[in-house]
Amino acid sequence: MSEKRTLLRNARALLGDTLAYDGQALDVLVEGERIAALAPAGTLSGAELEIDLSERLLVPGLVNGHQHSHEHFQRGRTENLPLELWMHLVRTRIPVALTPRQVYLRTMLGAIESLRTGCTTLVDDMALGGAIQRENIDAAMQAYEDAGIRALMGFAMMDKPIVDNFPFVQQHFPPELAAELRAAPRPAAQDCLDLVRELARDRHPQSRRVGVLVSASAPQRCSEPFLHQVRALADELALPVITHVQETRLQVVTAELFYGCPMVEYLDRIGFLKPATSLIHAVWLNPREIDALARSGATAQHNPWSNLLLGSGVQPVRELLDAGVNVSLGSDGSCSTVTVNMLNVLGSAAAVSKLRGDDFGRWLSAREALQAGTLAGGRALGFGESLGSLRVGAIADLVAYRTDTVTFAPLNDPLRQLVYAERGAGLDFSMVAGEVAIRAGRLTRIDEAALLREVADEFRELAGRYSEAEASVAPILEAVEAIYRRSLATAIAADTHTARLP
Repeated sequence: MSEKRTLLRNARALLGDTLAYDGQALDVLVEGERIAALAPAGTLSGAELEIDLSERLLVPGLVNGHQHSHEHFQRGRTENLPLELWMHLVRTRIPVALTPRQVYLRTMLGAIESLRTGCTTLVDDMALGGAIQRENIDAAMQAYEDAGIRALMGFAMMDKPIVDNFPFVQQHFPPELAAELRAAPRPAAQDCLDLVRELARDRHPQSRRVGVLVSASAPQRCSEPFLHQVRALADELALPVITHVQETRLQVVTAELFYGCPMVEYLDRIGFLKPATSLIHAVWLNPREIDALARSGATAQHNPWSNLLLGSGVQPVRELLDAGVNVSLGSDGSCSTVTVNMLNVLGSAAAVSKLRGDDFGRWLSAREALQAGTLAGGRALGFGESLGSLRVGAIADLVAYRTDTVTFAPLNDPLRQLVYAERGAGLDFSMVAGEVAIRAGRLTRIDEAALLREVADEFRELAGRYSEAEASVAPILEAVEAIYRRSLATAIAADTHTARLP
């Protein structure tokens, strides 16, 4: 049986790994999941489906290497808190239990916003809560299947209580509160590993549009033996790995107290760093850590919008790129960021780099930001050079923006205008794995309006439960704030790249 052929006609495009633009209209032939041919407009034919993309800019779909679907119902509920305090408003003392349908709707919010803002691939680092609930995991995966987006799901695995990922706990947490938090139910570490192994049989990301990867929540939340198990599982199954690393200054202090060295040096020492391994955030780094990333082939993932809203700091992107480190992009979760809009991430990545010194020749360009959000994102997830580029043989994950809009008027540099000005209003076409997900501005596979109405109806009852859960963490926030302020007075190594303004 021959593969389905789709012809995208009359598009102007950002081509190849360099995102080159020559202004000439072209036709793009897609066979199955791959780009089969690129030719001058009007010269290709013979497809079952033809779509006219005149007055459109065709580009590779964006790769969001990091979001948390469990936060989508909490967007807009917090502001002006650093990570270490904010995180307890997501992982609340009193959990908010959801039905599988509610999980489906919650996940669909991220899928819809992602598709509508140019993202075709996302990584969902989903917190499991107090127990593994397969029906909820299945509901989240079904949402991605139905929406038509490419998704890789991980499960934020850890084998230590959250309270014990902080230093100075004994001095600042009341003993009874610490004991309560340590006794809280959580999935067994082996059960989490078994979950990934089972799902990978049928949902390997190299063979399924909705697949799995391996997620260790963060080194300080995992024992060293568990990190070795995580690494071994990923190696055995050839799965990508993600983990949050050195997002904040407090985590630099934590690493020194826990391991006697910064976290990336610790991960390097225990053999955790390898290709297709993404260190999420990687904001506070020293030169040795950057060298370790370059030597190992691991990725440093930049989450600029999240880092800004949580006050975490600015990643030393230029130093990473100079060392040859693969730098990808992610939005992070919408409780802290309010949005998973990857166009917003592109613009903020290029813009915030301009705070790192007066040598404007070292600031991140719009082109470099878009490369980080496309080809580098695919590379980080083990797709090599096959995902994130508009060229023959690449996976057909493509999006198109209207150029007859104020964003592109006058049309001087479409790449810069895309990165700095477009935020999704002009997107009217999206294709994932050769299948159309958005056409003429409408999602083709789901009833978006009906789903959003259902979300609103469901959340009327849930809102009060979220407020109650958030109120329950007040004593935790008091203790963690004391730890946070103590860490600010604790010196860190002088060769750490400064990530925040004094």
